[in-house]
Amino acid sequence: MHRETRAARIVAPSPGQPMAVPLYQTANFVFDGPQQVAEAMTTPGQFVYSGYSNPTNRALEEAMAELEGGVNALVTASGTGAINAVLHATLRHGDHVIAQKALYGGTVAVFNDLIERCNVAVTYIEGVDSAEVTAAIRPTTKLLYLETIANPIGHVPDLPALAAEARRHGVVTVVDNTFATPLLCRPIEHGADVVVHSATKYLGGHHDVVGGVAVFANDDLHLRAWQHAVKLGVIADPFAAWLIIRGLKTLPLRLSRQCSTAGLLAERMAAHPAVSAVHFPGLPSHPSHDRATKLLSGYGATFAMEIPFAQRFMGDLALILNAPSLGGTETIVMHPATTSHRHLDAEALQQAGVSQDMVRIAVGVEHPEDLWDDIDQALDRS
Repeated sequence: MHRETRAARIVAPSPGQPMAVPLYQTANFVFDGPQQVAEAMTTPGQFVYSGYSNPTNRALEEAMAELEGGVNALVTASGTGAINAVLHATLRHGDHVIAQKALYGGTVAVFNDLIERCNVAVTYIEGVDSAEVTAAIRPTTKLLYLETIANPIGHVPDLPALAAEARRHGVVTVVDNTFATPLLCRPIEHGADVVVHSATKYLGGHHDVVGGVAVFANDDLHLRAWQHAVKLGVIADPFAAWLIIRGLKTLPLRLSRQCSTAGLLAERMAAHPAVSAVHFPGLPSHPSHDRATKLLSGYGATFAMEIPFAQRFMGDLALILNAPSLGGTETIVMHPATTSHRHLDAEALQQAGVSQDMVRIAVGVEHPEDLWDDIDQALDRS
């Protein structure tokens, strides 16, 4: 071969079993002939083009399907990408959705877009009684959408009862399990058909990757969602999948520490005279506490509190970082009304339980006393 050809043709050796999942940073894959390429292009699960699937992505998908108790999974470029792939797979023009009121603001924005462009109707419910689903059902109802632990107020729906009623009417139940992760709840075991995650949060866990995951209880819905993900162009880059795999390995260690610290901080804040309310399902005073205790194996690591000087308090924090997102190793504070829920008008904010006095704290892995000292001094200064 000429030097130009040799430089272009570099092939990796075939080693033994690697300790870490390899990063297949390749756009496409080589076949013996055109017929094999054509067949692979139309067969789910084949590695032909990384915009469709990739071995690194597949390793993460298999791990998440097993962790969530599903039959298959799909890794996407963001949590919103996973949500959109699932919604496109289940909804058509004129369909009806039932959703709990307390939702991530970005999800509400997606629903609003579907309302405007596709004439999709959305009925919002509290999510505490299956009778709410019964009352909201229409002939066009196709989807029930819930969050195991709602962002940011910690509302926990009666998932088993709501999903059972949805199934009775042939309605698909989709659950955002980002805040709980499969370590605190496995929604498919409680009747969900699809579980979605923003893998940017606890699964990745290090503030260095954006990604999403959808896990399915049946292969048919997975196939339809994969097809729409390909059309939408939201299949995850393999490097993102590789980073999420790396983070997933330490999820049990991180989440245990984060949940423990969150419970301690929430209890102390609830007792502080400057704090008017703390929204954390681990507190007996929280409206969802009994449901959370039955459904979850832990109360999560993110909570919200209300103080009349919210933004001044956030500015007075020295250790805790003002930044978007959550679930990583560093503790983050955020003002939901102007960030994660900025898409909502005043009425929608009230419906979601989000006030201008609300501050959301996503707990990291720092020492709890260091975090409390920072919060305490900021409360005193503010």
